[in-house]
Amino acid sequence: MGILLLSILFAVAASGELVRYDNYRLYRVEIDTSGQLQSLQQLELYPDGFIFLDSPLHVRKNVSLLVPPNKLADYEQLVQKLELRSESISNNFQAILDAENPPRKHRSQTDGFGWDEYQTLEDIYLWLDSLVVQYPSILSIQSIGKSYEGRDMQLVKLSHQSGNPGIFIEANIHAREWITSATATWLLNELLSSQDPDVQDLATNYDWYILPIANPDGFHYTKTTNRLWRKNRKPQNVLCAGTDLNRNFPYHWMEGGASQVPCNDIYAGPQPASEIETQNTIAFYETIVDKIELHLQFHSYGQYILLPYGYQDAGYPDNYSDQMAIAKAAASGFASRYNTQYTFGTIADVLYVDSGSTTDWTHGYHKTPLSMCFEFRDNGPYGFVLPADQIIPNSEETLDALIAMIAEAKTMGYLQRQQK
Repeated sequence: MGILLLSILFAVAASGELVRYDNYRLYRVEIDTSGQLQSLQQLELYPDGFIFLDSPLHVRKNVSLLVPPNKLADYEQLVQKLELRSESISNNFQAILDAENPPRKHRSQTDGFGWDEYQTLEDIYLWLDSLVVQYPSILSIQSIGKSYEGRDMQLVKLSHQSGNPGIFIEANIHAREWITSATATWLLNELLSSQDPDVQDLATNYDWYILPIANPDGFHYTKTTNRLWRKNRKPQNVLCAGTDLNRNFPYHWMEGGASQVPCNDIYAGPQPASEIETQNTIAFYETIVDKIELHLQFHSYGQYILLPYGYQDAGYPDNYSDQMAIAKAAASGFASRYNTQYTFGTIADVLYVDSGSTTDWTHGYHKTPLSMCFEFRDNGPYGFVLPADQIIPNSEETLDALIAMIAEAKTMGYLQRQQK
């Protein structure tokens, strides 16, 4: 972002006002040549008011770009100069934001927690606390540490019996990806309450560790100040705050797909595991790593199932063929209910180079047998601001994917009960 825009956003943040995007235009831009890619990468470093919702990382990948009203003429010149293929998605991005989560309905105490709207951090944590009261024999909750701004990183464990293989779900490490924590909480509710035999099997025969909001400061900030914020909230210098926590893990850190520019959305931090949220996740995971057979990251958007590895020139995991077969089963599960199509493969092969991620760290460093990332809906106009009426459909098809992939994994010898 340009210095002027950054100053404005910092002033808004200090005042506690919500950043608005009235009459900002949303474009989808196709990257066809290496020259276009280099020019867009340079623009991302010094965007002068333009806002990249995706980083331009390789040819043949489109990016979503927000253009302020006063930069429209500049954008049109850019399109002509670079001979870009540009598609207009929306003439008023604020309207998309408003439609994503309409004003919160008044809920009586009997209405309870729901998935017809995106919940606040406080409401999610209160709901988790209430679940422990309802299910004290099988459910526990703990803070794995405090965030930079002092918020708890709450983790829930669901366990019916000893000896179960463990499944770890991490959501909302990127602050603006609200659908991830919404889906994680919906899945937890299903594991606790569903009468479906397949779901009851998942709940009973696996230990579930769910970190619904891995970036509580950033998530809170998207609710109060800037809906499009991605990083955590630790200041880096006078103008720039935040580190991309999913570029901060200490495995092949800064080996592609990350930035050392503090204002950049994919800033990897000053050093590996520099951020307290990363440190908290590492410290807790290392206490249970021997129990975890499957690690899942929830992200949005694009409809991908991503396997290790993402770093530059990484190659493939030793059990690549197994993970691909399991990912194929997951993709079939995603498609079974609403015909939602997911692409699967390694991070570097099907999406982009991406180093310092939890997925790479859990599989590469800790040898967690199965480590994958789900990039949820959509691949169309909404992106990070998926309307709330898609929370339940997205969650339902995620459950279908889990049932299918776990069944496939078991046929290969994964996710077996520990022998006493």
